[in-house]
Amino acid sequence: MKVTINDVAKHAGVSIKTVSRVTNKEPSVRQATIDKVNEAIAALNYQPNVAARNLAGTKSYVIAFVYDNPNAYYVIDMQNGILSSCKQRGYELLIHPCDATSDNICQELTDMVRHARLSGLVLTPPLSENPKVLAALDNINANYVRIIAGEVADKHGGLSVLVNDKHGAVSITQHLIDLGHKRIAFISGDHQHESTKERLAGFKLAMEKNHLPIDDSHIIDGQYSFESGVEGAKALLSNALKPTAIVACNDEIAAGALFAARLEGVSIPSQLSIVGFEDSPFSRQTWPKLTTVHQPNSKIAQTATELLIANQSKGDDILTDEVFVPEPVIRDSSASPL
Repeated sequence: MKVTINDVAKHAGVSIKTVSRVTNKEPSVRQATIDKVNEAIAALNYQPNVAARNLAGTKSYVIAFVYDNPNAYYVIDMQNGILSSCKQRGYELLIHPCDATSDNICQELTDMVRHARLSGLVLTPPLSENPKVLAALDNINANYVRIIAGEVADKHGGLSVLVNDKHGAVSITQHLIDLGHKRIAFISGDHQHESTKERLAGFKLAMEKNHLPIDDSHIIDGQYSFESGVEGAKALLSNALKPTAIVACNDEIAAGALFAARLEGVSIPSQLSIVGFEDSPFSRQTWPKLTTVHQPNSKIAQTATELLIANQSKGDDILTDEVFVPEPVIRDSSASPL
């Protein structure tokens, strides 16, 4: 027969309410009691039923990961980070991919919050940076944490985890400048993502600080995809004044640029240096391996989830934002120009 919470309470010599408080990781339970209940859970191999907990009380134990991102590696890292925190805290994870450009996106998310009885949402760009989405969620008093690009929290406030993309872009561009590059190009990602704007701003800032000219023909609009890197690099390599280095807005773009350079018979890095951003598996699967900027997506997602869960227990007494600062990882795709 299936072990119940009553069996655990009887085995541990405590009340059912105490067992519930321990499994829900509620505060103010003595450590000796926690140990006693956990020993009973282990001895009986008790598995708390999250669905039953949700139905039994007003508190929900389901967190949704909401995203619109074509990069499978990014999504997997985020999912793993959120799942790690959920498992530690006794929560379940609902994964909700969506189209951030849909006219019905606000209704879609508010309906999901109501129907799934969510404890909260982890929002990633560009949804986490969309004022209409945030306003719709605020109107139904939804709990959420935002993962956003920037150095400081924006005017919206609330729970947020920030990624200082500008610093990462400055650092990786400075790496190329320190190698001796002067004609450096930039291939952007989707402009609906604040990360694109921050990374482009960081690139320009590094160039300006070193008194290097920024050639408008060396800045290519793109998307966060391999194909965008291929097309962007082809355009740059057909330029009368070819760049000696390319800063790509993410590793997929960089991998596409590297592929295009190969098609054009350009040697990497002796004739052209290419660097990426995010330190995804793409950066280690190319040849040569990509110099990039390390962005700990799994840790970022884990931190965001912990903030969200802690906020429900402690209200306004917790830190409302944290900042991650990406740093360069130097590999084989960058070298001094000939």
